[in-house]
Amino acid sequence: MPETTRERLTSGGWKELEFGPFRDAVTIHWIRPFEGDQPGVALLKYEPGASVPRHRHEGLETILVLDGVQSDETGDYIRGSYIVNAPGSEHSVWSDTGCVVLIQWDRPVKILEEEIA
Repeated sequence: MPETTRERLTSGGWKELEFGPFRDAVTIHWIRPFEGDQPGVALLKYEPGASVPRHRHEGLETILVLDGVQSDETGDYIRGSYIVNAPGSEHSVWSDTGCVVLIQWDRPVKILEEEIA
């Protein structure tokens, strides 16, 4: 089986995979890490209440919600939702309930510094 194959992701197969640190209360399972100009593909697991600060997409990002609900400023995305974030778009992401998403980034995102008033 190729190293990039993961089985039964939409039916809970992700529960059998190992996740490592990514951000506070968000863990990652790399399916294919960034390499040169190749996109990164991973699973992200958000604990309830976890968030990722406002960031800009330097390339195309696509997300499939496998479990739970992921949210951003434009809405809440339930299991089965497919989200496309265009290059140059900005948002923050959170999950009140916790969630698992399959994500592909063409390029790493840029975390934006919050302005201090």
